[in-house]
Amino acid sequence: MELIDYIYGLFIHVPSIPDYWITSSINKAFKGNAIIWYTEMKEIHGKRNWPWRKSQIIQKYSKGTWIWQKTMSFGNDKYSVDKDPYAWCLRQSKRLKAIDTQMNIQMRNHKLLTQMPGELEDAV
Repeated sequence: MELIDYIYGLFIHVPSIPDYWITSSINKAFKGNAIIWYTEMKEIHGKRNWPWRKSQIIQKYSKGTWIWQKTMSFGNDKYSVDKDPYAWCLRQSKRLKAIDTQMNIQMRNHKLLTQMPGELEDAV
């Protein structure tokens, strides 16, 4: 959503930004599954204007849907000894930041520890 806010800010200063400039910026900004989804959307729907693409991005990554997906992913991804602890903690920490941007580091660490097997004291 930061990208959409950035583009919206550009429209305020330069209201006649061409669609191709915006869509090329999106290709650079999206990563991982987001760029795969966006590329497939372009292939399926062809050339569309920016307002249509913006509505599709908001629909796909709207706050409610996106937070629900991140919450479910966080809850389902329990730590186990066969996982790389650094990668797991980083992935889960990013999910928590996405779910609640105001969450402090202590609460985030506590939530990470609850995803580990056994009692909280054993996890430490």
